[in-house]
Amino acid sequence: MTDLIQDDPCGDSAVLERTGSDVRLLAIDVDGTLLRSDGSLTRTNGDAIRAAARAGVKVVISTARPPRGVKQIYDVLGLDTLTINYNGALIHDPQRNRNLSHLPVDPLLAQRVITAARKAYKPCVVSVEILDRWYTDHYDESLPIETGKIFTPDFIGPIEAFLTRPITKLMLMAQPQHLRTVIEAVRKRFANELCIVQSDRHLLLIMHPHASKGAALAQVAERYGIRQSETMAIGDAPNDESMLRWAQIGCAVASGWQQTLDAANVIVPSNDDNGVAAAIGQYVLG
Repeated sequence: MTDLIQDDPCGDSAVLERTGSDVRLLAIDVDGTLLRSDGSLTRTNGDAIRAAARAGVKVVISTARPPRGVKQIYDVLGLDTLTINYNGALIHDPQRNRNLSHLPVDPLLAQRVITAARKAYKPCVVSVEILDRWYTDHYDESLPIETGKIFTPDFIGPIEAFLTRPITKLMLMAQPQHLRTVIEAVRKRFANELCIVQSDRHLLLIMHPHASKGAALAQVAERYGIRQSETMAIGDAPNDESMLRWAQIGCAVASGWQQTLDAANVIVPSNDDNGVAAAIGQYVLG
């Protein structure tokens, strides 16, 4: 992500700063929402976020990524807030480099999920992330994850070697037509034991049953002394739905999944058309 910030081909980076909005806490998803499809952050979106922060709004990154996976974005934006990572399984304080909340999955339960997934589709690719470290028994570049676009796995080897500690996030990957089989098998057996969400057509994310972006956003709001009626969230995918439903203003970018658009009460332009800046301009600074 060396070229994180790019000029907009037809955008205006000027942001009108005004106050008077009821929004005091803004949670923003990263991939598919804040970043364009090419993975870049536009100056328009960056300027809008900085303007919101200068107006006193707590801007919180809320992502499936690990803390190190958003550090460059966090630093470029000049944020000093908490981050929601791993879809809410972790609340991290980048300023002090400490974790405030961690909801892991028991490794024995993770092993049962992996067994069921590979019984449904044997070539299913398995990765786990444990507190900002990435472990896998096989890496397939045709089935990318966002961490893999920045880092290489910290460990590649037998599953048994890394299923010895509580798991922050379990990832199951397959081509979309095969992942549907995996999703059906996993949800049938574990829907009541785990949080199971899809974040991409080829990627299934599995976390602690109480982990969600919505629950984490509620915790962050409480830590900041901010009421639910003073919150706003922006996202695009099924793993964003809980925070869109919890926030007073739930915004989905127009390029998002249909079910996520249905969960939102506001639709803004796509991630490739500065939807984040449009939402901030209308509902935070406007």
